[in-house]
Amino acid sequence: MSSLRFQALNAVLTRTIPEVTQPTVKISDFFGANVFDKKKMKEYLSKEALQSIMNSIELGEPIHRDVAEQIASAMKAWSISKGATHYTHWFQPLTGTTAEKHDSFFEPTGDGSGTGIEKFSGGALAQQEPDASSFPNGGIRSTFEARGYTAWDPSSPAFLMGKTLCIPTVFISYTGEALDYKAPLLKAMNVMDKAAVSVAQYFDKGIEKINASLGIEQEYFLVDLALFNARPDMYLTGRALFGHMSAKNQQLEDHYFGSIPERVLAFMQDFETEALLLGIPLKTRHNEVAPSQFECAPLYEEINLAIDHNQLVMDLMDRVAKRHNFKVLLHEKPYAGINGSGKHNNWSLITNTGKNLLAPGKTPKSNLMFLTFFVNTIRAVFEYSDLLRASIASVNNDHRLGANEAPPAIISIFLGSQLNDVLDEIETSRVTKKMKEETTLWTNIPKIPQILLDNTDRNRTSPFAFTGNKFEFRAVGSSANSADPMTILNLIVADQLNKFKAEVDKLIKKGEKKDVALMTVIKRYIKESKAIRFEGNGYSEEWANEAEKRGLSNIKTTPKALDVLLTEKTLKLFADTGVFSNREAHARHEILLDNYQKKLQIEARVMGELVNNVIIPTAITYQTGLIDNVKGLKDIGLGADTYKAQIDIITKISEHVNFIKANVTKMIDERKKANVIEDARDRAIAYDEKVKSYFDPIRYHVDKLEQLVDDSKWPLPKFRELLFIK
Repeated sequence: MSSLRFQALNAVLTRTIPEVTQPTVKISDFFGANVFDKKKMKEYLSKEALQSIMNSIELGEPIHRDVAEQIASAMKAWSISKGATHYTHWFQPLTGTTAEKHDSFFEPTGDGSGTGIEKFSGGALAQQEPDASSFPNGGIRSTFEARGYTAWDPSSPAFLMGKTLCIPTVFISYTGEALDYKAPLLKAMNVMDKAAVSVAQYFDKGIEKINASLGIEQEYFLVDLALFNARPDMYLTGRALFGHMSAKNQQLEDHYFGSIPERVLAFMQDFETEALLLGIPLKTRHNEVAPSQFECAPLYEEINLAIDHNQLVMDLMDRVAKRHNFKVLLHEKPYAGINGSGKHNNWSLITNTGKNLLAPGKTPKSNLMFLTFFVNTIRAVFEYSDLLRASIASVNNDHRLGANEAPPAIISIFLGSQLNDVLDEIETSRVTKKMKEETTLWTNIPKIPQILLDNTDRNRTSPFAFTGNKFEFRAVGSSANSADPMTILNLIVADQLNKFKAEVDKLIKKGEKKDVALMTVIKRYIKESKAIRFEGNGYSEEWANEAEKRGLSNIKTTPKALDVLLTEKTLKLFADTGVFSNREAHARHEILLDNYQKKLQIEARVMGELVNNVIIPTAITYQTGLIDNVKGLKDIGLGADTYKAQIDIITKISEHVNFIKANVTKMIDERKKANVIEDARDRAIAYDEKVKSYFDPIRYHVDKLEQLVDDSKWPLPKFRELLFIK
């Protein structure tokens, strides 16, 4: 193993930087070249077929079978002209990654001539049948009833990956339940659209559609591929289970926004070109806070497309990194002691008229509309904070939430002092009930700045912050599929908007003027949801105590965070909106628990194997050399003072080895006990509380051995090498 470490180090030191070129000098010339977008559709489709697919995208209208045949033929012609030989339905099962099964366009003619043709039918475009029992399904599908379907999602354009035409799809069971992230997201988007439009029409009857907009900032680490391959813990779990902190890490704060290393920049340029060809509008790249940590961010897009693109970004980064002998680490906390990685989700609501509903306007009317959507979002997060917390729960994110670079597990909202003052003033203001028809309420409402981007400070400790014209959900983990938290966010805001409209309409029916009714309900929501607003340091112990007094939850581990999925309140929300059936909710709860337990199981197994097969033998080998040295010194007649240091090291190694061995044995025993627990929640909690509790103590003593053992004999690449040698 030690020779493998030094072979890896030698490989890093002899790397060359590959030359990277892009198709043309101007990005605008090749952006979206590998996407079957509207421009390509105009070229390959009839006007009728083009109108049909646009109606499907914009209005949700079904596409008729004959039109699907035309679209399939056009997709085939376009993709073959670009060199494609295969097609696949590209979907997002509950594994956390994407999935695809490639089929060839080629089919023999069957006339005995030994020839063939390229075929792609409307049926093949619309539907395929993967084996649903082989994906996480929470008991919805079993081996003897395995059928599942992928169904085309026209709202996300087909694209080319290499020589394969990829068609974005949803994934459902034979009995109709969603088995992926996309199907519930599309349902939640539809629910949000209807709820938001019904409220927006209080202010503008011309608003007929509202899309949730999303910008996803993606953080990640890079490590040389050779060093990564010399760390079994990293390639099996995604993180370093052992490793003493490097003497230099991020304490000098010199990496953030620093000059991008040349080799890293070449990777970024290569990866960005691939992304731009796929129509992913990447805009920003920079060094992040931790050494070897980086970030990319695109422009805002409609939420379904933004999430598809983020899934592609993660896949592309991994593919392109290999060309540069890098490995991309998307784990939320790959290295203990330094910053982990998140995926900040910047969310807003955009009307078909181009209005951002979370941006204050220039008139009292537009500002009242802003207040309506702004306050309803706050009220929704307050009402369903535990559900929002569950949406970002995972074994990886448990390592990160609450650490010194990530929001705490307590869900709160940061607004900035100006908007907090505005809401406080509104809460205490008096709603004038006697008003002339043409009078507005604005004389009783404090002025809202038109531009809040610079007037609102930033709070990095807030999990859900308002940042000028959008809310930033900062607690989402870097490896997560954003569809899950965005499904929940859109769902709870839609539910809240429906409740708001019902209350406002009730007051109007009683004779209240519309603006009075709106402000009456808004004032009450501001007061009721005040506990969720917090402007201070989310990392502090004082905030944890204050949050408890306010009645806010502080759920630190995934198994308990997921309990909210099966509460009566949540199940009613799911049923009322139609986003999840009762069966789907129970299945997802079981899938998430099972995933949590299995990942901890893998980590425990890897830890045991490395300790028993690598760490302890290395320590004993070094210790044996020290013992031989002491014996030699004794043999030549030197006194005990001469080899006091050696005896001290020998003793410490024995102490650490004994502790490690004893606790690994106990951990394995606890793992065996947990494995036979039938209930998924009890099993996950047993892994969390019994098995995982050994991880940090074992790691502490292994890391102490790393400090004692001869560097030339230590088998695993060290943090200083993983983080700083590029």
